[in-house]
Amino acid sequence: MDWILALFLYFPEDKREYIPAAISFSIFFIACVFTFLWIVRYSKKEEEKAKHLEEQVKKWQGEDKKG
Repeated sequence: MDWILALFLYFPEDKREYIPAAISFSIFFIACVFTFLWIVRYSKKEEEKAKHLEEQVKKWQGEDKKG
């Protein structure tokens, strides 16, 4: 079983072959960080909208019970 897994491992002698992989990893990692930050910011905006809507509904329900 170990020899099957060894078929997929490749460690190049020339370490310069790691450069393209490092560059593409860096690009995708930075994109992931920005995407995560955007999702967090968008989520906070949506939370504020939901709180505002909840306040409006509670206010409307209170007026409905009085009237």
